[in-house]
Amino acid sequence: MSTNKHAAIRYKALDRCFSNRGRRYYIEDLVEVCNEAIYEYTGVAEGVKKRQVQEDIRFMESEQGGAIPLERCRNGHRIYYRYKDPHFSIENRPLNQVEAEQLQETIGVLSRFKGLPHFDWMDELFVRLENTFHLKGNRQNVVGFEQNPYLKGLNFFTDLFNAIVNQQVLCIGYKSFHSEKRDYILHPYYLKQYNNRWFLFGLNHDLEKITNLALDRMLTVELVDLPYIGNQQIDFEAYFEDVVGVTILEAPVEKIVLQVTPDLVGYIENKPIHGSQKLHLCEDGSAQVELELIVNYEFKTLLLGYADRVRVVEPESLRKQITKRARQILARNV
Repeated sequence: MSTNKHAAIRYKALDRCFSNRGRRYYIEDLVEVCNEAIYEYTGVAEGVKKRQVQEDIRFMESEQGGAIPLERCRNGHRIYYRYKDPHFSIENRPLNQVEAEQLQETIGVLSRFKGLPHFDWMDELFVRLENTFHLKGNRQNVVGFEQNPYLKGLNFFTDLFNAIVNQQVLCIGYKSFHSEKRDYILHPYYLKQYNNRWFLFGLNHDLEKITNLALDRMLTVELVDLPYIGNQQIDFEAYFEDVVGVTILEAPVEKIVLQVTPDLVGYIENKPIHGSQKLHLCEDGSAQVELELIVNYEFKTLLLGYADRVRVVEPESLRKQITKRARQILARNV
């Protein structure tokens, strides 16, 4: 079975050839048609070879590929391909077993959104898919995603999502943990989940800089009739590369060196603290961990979570901050 990302394009192109009784398609013709189809869809000259098309045909004839009713017709020393039934098309056939299993897996992944507000329509969608494609059976969940459907502010999720997609400006009534309520005019760009909380990132209209707001601190969300300023600067896939969490500070990237105890080495190695992590084993079984990132609140909280199994070697400023917070924790619990 071909796993090439353009396989579906080739299958459809071959299907059109096999259905066309007005022309004879030899293997060379099929190769040419597949390459033309890929170029038409993607603009990329794929360079599909004869062997690839032969593998595609074998897969389409298999039970996993739909068992197409293909016949090979001889014309002298050459063979051309067509469907035995001129009315057959893969577009009209029911799902095969592999496709049904893939659809079931997709439905299972989509079901994680059922905990979010305004996604109730998914219950109806699942029933319709099961009835249409005969996917009834064991619906027991086998994957558990970390999510909290009772988190405050989730009722705004759909409105925020739609505002991003439709490029609409928002007025958000917001109250942080340590200040009074205030209104933010925001050009919304991106929603991100961290530590089981959701955050909205966008351009602060008044400050003209990127601001992030936690959904659980939002009180109201309303549309504002202002021209939307699109995101022309930030690639949010790379925006968080230098931090742990979601707090982006106007601070330099620092080299962090940590000393971790032997019992923590395996955990840190298998679940890196950050993408820049370099781990150096020591003779006593402990390890030094080197990181390059911006020190923010989330990173310091993460370090405190390792308790006495991590020691900050450098920088000195971070060691002092961690020591101060540790003493405050101790004072509150004595």
